[in-house]
Amino acid sequence: MAKLYFSYAAMKAGKSDSLLQVASNYGLQSMPVYLMTADKDDRSGSGKIRSRDGVSHEAYTFTPDTDIFQQIALAVEVNNYKCILIDNAHWMSKRQVWQLSKVVDMLRIPVMCYGLRTDFKGDLFEGASELLALADDLREIRAICHCGRKATMVIRRADDGTVMTDGPQEIIEDDGAYESMCRRHWRELVRK
Repeated sequence: MAKLYFSYAAMKAGKSDSLLQVASNYGLQSMPVYLMTADKDDRSGSGKIRSRDGVSHEAYTFTPDTDIFQQIALAVEVNNYKCILIDNAHWMSKRQVWQLSKVVDMLRIPVMCYGLRTDFKGDLFEGASELLALADDLREIRAICHCGRKATMVIRRADDGTVMTDGPQEIIEDDGAYESMCRRHWRELVRK
């Protein structure tokens, strides 16, 4: 039975690692998977999903204007993909998340999305918000705060090391600009 999955976490929890492991498991069974990521995440080159361990895989990209259902439906028609894996799903629009649910419901193919839940200000990303509402299965991937508690929040540091409390939601930065924290330590730095 096909489902829409959303695996979410703070930064550096291993979301891309988990996605690539699922892709590998399908590959071991000779079952092709369709991988997607946001075109704006070009830290490893456009159209690549890369873990912090250096494992990478080519992926199709989506932009805010991409008709996800149409793109996947055409690809499935040609290659008979058995699973759709999406990295950076938090950057999808509400419309695109609904299109993913259409892939599950009409094409009967499981869709596994991986992404952040909240930004550095503690606000939900649009795609994450809709996935939390629509997904059949929610999975939290745990990150750890420096205090040892579960990290659920992310801070973003400016070049001078100060914690940013304002600015655009979508900035692709070097991983060093972000730090995962538990809510208590995030609050101490961001919402005093």
